[in-house]
Amino acid sequence: MRTTLLAKHLIASCALLACSTTLFAQTMPPHGPLQNVAQLSASGSVEVQQDLLSISLNTTVSGSDANIVQTQLKQALDTALNQAKQAAVPGQMDVRTGNFSLYPRYGKDSKINGWQGTAELVLEGRDFSRITGTAGKIQTLTMGNVSFALSREQRARVEGEAQTQAIERFKAKALEVSKSFGFSGYTLRDVTVNANDQGYTPRPRMMTMAKSADMSEAAVPVEAGKSTVLVNVTGSVQMR
Repeated sequence: MRTTLLAKHLIASCALLACSTTLFAQTMPPHGPLQNVAQLSASGSVEVQQDLLSISLNTTVSGSDANIVQTQLKQALDTALNQAKQAAVPGQMDVRTGNFSLYPRYGKDSKINGWQGTAELVLEGRDFSRITGTAGKIQTLTMGNVSFALSREQRARVEGEAQTQAIERFKAKALEVSKSFGFSGYTLRDVTVNANDQGYTPRPRMMTMAKSADMSEAAVPVEAGKSTVLVNVTGSVQMR
């Protein structure tokens, strides 16, 4: 009887040991250190004309009464907004309000001695003539800022071209490096693709000039620059 119980204990202990050995084996790394792996990077770039214009118009009002200042800001913004909406065309010239703020001014005694507020209207789109012409007609707001960028469609098209360039250059470099080390080819291990654009935004000549009677309804002169869309490809390859 004792022999039978001892045998059962031995069998159970062996089974537990085998199980532990199996679990330990499963947690061991399946492969050794990486060998013959090259880290590479390549880029592609395309220069393109900026096709999105954004003009902000704003006004600043000061006074001793906060309600009066706020009312004057609203009137100036409402007049400009209604005028701009008449010329708005989706995608070609979109209209939106920007910053609207009212804050106190303090004297030397740290007490409030007046109020000042600002209101902003933004015209944005691909129809430069429509945007600059509308901006020139608005008399209740003055020029604040002009910027250029790429539209979503233009960016997508150009990114595709730059990405194709970057990928082809990455593949060529991977093959060149592999052959330089005596290998006939490679397989791709991992890759990352990043895109961005860099552009220059010129300032219009009338940006800092106050509107006068002979300038009323005159289009704001602007000239778009170019953006360079850059795509970077980085990754590693297994030379073989």
